[in-house]
Amino acid sequence: MKKKIVILGSTGSIGKQTLEIVKNNKKKFNIILLSTNENISEISKQIKIFKPKYLIITNYKKFNFFKKKNKKIKIFNNYDCFKKVFSKKVDYVMSSISGFEGLQPTIEIIKHTKLIAIANKESIICGWSLIHKELMKNKTKFIPIDSEHFSIWSLSNNKYEDIDEIYITASGGPFLNKTRKSLKFVKPVHAIKHPRWSMGKKISIDSATMVNKVFEIIEASKIFNLSIKKIKILSHPDSYVHAIVKFKNGLTKILIHDTNMKVPIFNSLFSSESEVIYSENLDIKKLNNLNLNKINLKQFPALKIINLFSFNNNSLLETVLVSANDELVDLFLKNKINFLDITKKLTTILSLKEFKILRTKKANNLAQIIRLNRYVRLKTKALCVKSIHNV
Repeated sequence: MKKKIVILGSTGSIGKQTLEIVKNNKKKFNIILLSTNENISEISKQIKIFKPKYLIITNYKKFNFFKKKNKKIKIFNNYDCFKKVFSKKVDYVMSSISGFEGLQPTIEIIKHTKLIAIANKESIICGWSLIHKELMKNKTKFIPIDSEHFSIWSLSNNKYEDIDEIYITASGGPFLNKTRKSLKFVKPVHAIKHPRWSMGKKISIDSATMVNKVFEIIEASKIFNLSIKKIKILSHPDSYVHAIVKFKNGLTKILIHDTNMKVPIFNSLFSSESEVIYSENLDIKKLNNLNLNKINLKQFPALKIINLFSFNNNSLLETVLVSANDELVDLFLKNKINFLDITKKLTTILSLKEFKILRTKKANNLAQIIRLNRYVRLKTKALCVKSIHNV
């Protein structure tokens, strides 16, 4: 019997790679639902190939335009449709909507699937306590898709209590060998050119600032229930090693795979089956020159932000971090602020008294997180506009 599949964010990088794997294994999968915000050009191609039963387009103008021209498929404008769409659990959901917008649909779809693969960092950082509660309540299996967290998950074999220490690798992005001073006049077109990974604009900028590693430390702390002090970052330009896990029994394991997100996606789709994916032969040359080093904090000061977060706190400050960064990256991509401003202003915003007190306040519900997200984004934008006018 074919596995019933849902892909939230099917027109993004992870969504498209998931569909490529499904296309190569058509006899094993049946696409039930796809979603996008506004990329109707890409999703038009997808529905022709995969013929999903349902479609979600969240941008209202694009939704109306598309619905008028496509009468044969059921199209919805938001994620409130889940109750109507799913009479019983599907086999697999890929949650790959970019940014904070992925949180609500991720939480709401958990009850409708046997397994959820989450590629959205922001969902886990802001709403892990709510996600974990839903996973337990609905007996839904979870696999993290970030290459680092997938690697830790694979190495630990679900025995998180046996982990002593974690090392996450960082390629350093496009500016690893640049001086901090030279980055002031960097344009978005340069910052999105990652030397190793093919990713969307937002995650590429996060990689260039190294904010993505702040996210990944917090993410790992939550998923694997480990103190932030036990999670370290190592510079590794080749992106060949994705994680190193030291266990309490003295063993240390290292996970290597191609610089390709299809590897974790493929293994999440076939998590309990023996299937084969094409991969490169082991590169002995790279193994003999792994070039693992400590990160230069003067070059990547964003990593100092992690000191504001305590062990597995699940506090509202994480929502401030994600929301402010989302807005700052958006402003940079629109050429409203310079590259160095992202880290500077993010540090300033997190240090504001009204936000610092949130370190000890937990997220009680989704509505509270959404309200805070909106407020922080508006506050961030206002502060940036004010500083621009004062220049």
